[in-house]
Amino acid sequence: MTTQDLVYGLHAVAALFQQRRPVQQLWVQDSRHDARLEELLTQAAQHGVPVQRVSRGQLDALTGHGRHQGAVARAGAARSGDEEELKALVTALQTPAFLLVLDGVQDPQNLGACLRSANAAGVQAVIAPTDRAADLTPVARKAAAGAAEMTPFFQVTNLARTLRWLKEQNIWLVGLAAEADQSLYELDLKGPLALVLGAEGGGLRRLSKEHCDFLARIPLPGTVESLNVSVAAGVALFEALRQRQIRK
Repeated sequence: MTTQDLVYGLHAVAALFQQRRPVQQLWVQDSRHDARLEELLTQAAQHGVPVQRVSRGQLDALTGHGRHQGAVARAGAARSGDEEELKALVTALQTPAFLLVLDGVQDPQNLGACLRSANAAGVQAVIAPTDRAADLTPVARKAAAGAAEMTPFFQVTNLARTLRWLKEQNIWLVGLAAEADQSLYELDLKGPLALVLGAEGGGLRRLSKEHCDFLARIPLPGTVESLNVSVAAGVALFEALRQRQIRK
């Protein structure tokens, strides 16, 4: 067994049961007792999942000293969807599309944080390339606090082709770029929308920029020149959500 088989953290493990994903084993910290952990034990009993009480040191060893909060589960890996599954989801949407595209985010912590913000904002899908980008590792799932199990995540082999297809579905593509002339707050984000963010450091790749309908920047009146990609994703997603709620 490797850490790739594990989900850890109270929120992430609880999400496994909520999504009815098969859980083969649950380990809990023997010396820890709180309401959230007791709820996990109740869920495990209801689903017939074997539970083993172990020391904190044993959980540290299982997770490579990850922040497990006293709960670790072995479950089927959180699977990302492919390009065809993404198309099926988008064409079946009954409400205007609200998507997040991550162009090469490589840090699993950032991926997890983006998934968490996307879930909180009501995003219907998160899209990323298969190459040179973070996957749904245990670190990403922990950072997502359960959102990795609840938010559709698609990895596509050709991101430029996927962006073209989204445009053909009348979905506006808005890319974030520090050099853009237009402020994010000046754009109308209320219709079918995909927000496109680039990788840590390098930002959006040239082809991704070329496929965007608009490029926008987040105004930064302070002294820093850029935001962490997960922070920028949160700002952009909740600006879009604010506008979409006003329309309602």
